[in-house]
Amino acid sequence: MAAVRKLYGSLNSPATLKVMACLFEHDLEFEFVPINLDAGEHKKKPFLYLNPFGQVPVFEDGDTKQFESRAIIRSMAHGYAKEGQELIYWDAKEQAMVAEWVDVEDHHFEPPASKLIHELLTKPKKGLSPNEEVVAEAEAKLAKVLDVYESVLSKSKYLASDKYTIVDVLHLPNFHTLMEITQAKKLIESHPRVKAWCTQILARPAWSKVLHMKEEAQI
Repeated sequence: MAAVRKLYGSLNSPATLKVMACLFEHDLEFEFVPINLDAGEHKKKPFLYLNPFGQVPVFEDGDTKQFESRAIIRSMAHGYAKEGQELIYWDAKEQAMVAEWVDVEDHHFEPPASKLIHELLTKPKKGLSPNEEVVAEAEAKLAKVLDVYESVLSKSKYLASDKYTIVDVLHLPNFHTLMEITQAKKLIESHPRVKAWCTQILARPAWSKVLHMKEEAQI
């Protein structure tokens, strides 16, 4: 009997949703184990036995336990590649290219995107006012990133290449949320190639399954 895969995380965590999208891309069965971040479950035992840093997600696959979403996704792409639909390359040079763009998402895209989401969406939901200086700084940084993406997407269908890869998967949660924020949506739409790419990746069946899980959890 095959070991049950488990994904420990929160449906409010972009990192968790990235891994979940990758699981659906590979058609992998898994059990989702919700971790209540508001209650601080990620900072208490027994979760700290899974990840001593107290962060979600954690992915359990048989005897293997992994944390750090990008590492999980890389490992999954190698271990469960489907012929003709691999999310990562096997050639060393092409792998290096994908790795480079994974780092771009990590260091250049996610920080300003997360700040905009926090200031323009999360804080207002809590009755707090956005810090306009933080918003302006994050918007300027994100605009520069999208300028680079616009140029890259003039040469390839997807961000790292002409093939859909883990690089595109990693962008899904934050782009989905940014498109819900009028100010951020206008910034994306001012980059036509980015907008087209964003629309395409957000229409992936795997991402639709993630959104369906979120909707069911809110019922």
